[in-house]
Amino acid sequence: MFKQSRRKIVAAIMSVLILLWAGMLTIIYASSYFEMSAQNQRMLKTHAELYMLSKYENKIPPKRPAQENGGNPNFAQLPRFQLSTFYSVALTYDGSILEIRNDQPLLHSNQALEELARDVVKNGKPNGTKKDLIFYVADKGGYQLVTFMDNTILNESAATLLRYTLLFGCIAIVIFFFLAVFLARKIVQPLEESYQKQKQFISDAGHELKTPISVVNANAELLSREIGENIWLANIQWENNRMGLLVEQLLDLARTETITPQMEQIDFSRLVCGEALPFESIAFEKGFVLRCHITEGISLTGNSTQLKQLVSILLDNALEHSTGQEDISVALEKEHQWAKLSVINAGKEIPLPQREQLFDRFYRMDSARSGEDKHYGLGLAIAKSIATTHKGRIHVLCYDGLVEFQVLLPLQ
Repeated sequence: MFKQSRRKIVAAIMSVLILLWAGMLTIIYASSYFEMSAQNQRMLKTHAELYMLSKYENKIPPKRPAQENGGNPNFAQLPRFQLSTFYSVALTYDGSILEIRNDQPLLHSNQALEELARDVVKNGKPNGTKKDLIFYVADKGGYQLVTFMDNTILNESAATLLRYTLLFGCIAIVIFFFLAVFLARKIVQPLEESYQKQKQFISDAGHELKTPISVVNANAELLSREIGENIWLANIQWENNRMGLLVEQLLDLARTETITPQMEQIDFSRLVCGEALPFESIAFEKGFVLRCHITEGISLTGNSTQLKQLVSILLDNALEHSTGQEDISVALEKEHQWAKLSVINAGKEIPLPQREQLFDRFYRMDSARSGEDKHYGLGLAIAKSIATTHKGRIHVLCYDGLVEFQVLLPLQ
């Protein structure tokens, strides 16, 4: 129970941390990438504004790109702009090449730039990305200019940022995982200690109560021999017997939760058959028929005493709460790597919120009943504890007017 609580706490902490980390990574990476892309586009526009065909370059002064770059007339003087590599292809409106400027012919040939420029003009997009180049198309009044800028540095910078962010982020996640495990243990430890003290108290109180109950019972029996039948004495004996049964169930629950039972290889099919046999006569007396559908040869590792108690609790519960005259059935079969034990009886559908509460201590669906039927709401709690001790699980299903208690126990 507490292991599961610790796992849930660790999962909650790690989920929050991973979501925060992923969100921050996405924001940082996206904002950095888009900011750098925007700056590159601004530089391409500036380059396009400053561009003049070679035969006119020394005759007409270039327009200053103040309007295009937020009113900064010195944008073209920035070191980043001057150190960037640009490629330009000037074309007439009918697609003829006027001029190609290629400062790095070893990286991109003139033919490759010409093909890229024609493709860009054909697609009609004013800007975008082609391979490792970003492009911008400008109308220069008489011809079209397709200018390119090498995007390799941007891509490598983004990849490096992402790589190191992931690396150090994963290291941080691992560190936070161990920190979350430590914190989960610290959070659950007081609850676990309190629960252990509670179980110890139940065990100690049960042992302490056994002696006075036995004394009261012995004295009441001796007194009944002396004075004969007496209504008040009969009430004392009745309530004392009830108290004895309650204490015995409390001790059974304490034993299943605190003591690690001795495990051995058990023929579970034979054990279920043997435990169901005495209940056939009890069912017959109550007007029911107990039908068994048990697959032979199912063996598992467990404690025979506790498993017998588990089967008897489920059968007793089925007989106690069965309605109508439908048969009560016990089934045992293999299901993958599990031994599935099912006890089915006719009964009212149990609301979903109450199905898990059935396995809580002292929980009774009928609150008006206070133990006069020798049931105190501990049987199913003991059954769940036994199933948990054997690394199994127990749950209840309701369908077609039937109630099924199903236990899954590992075969290995």
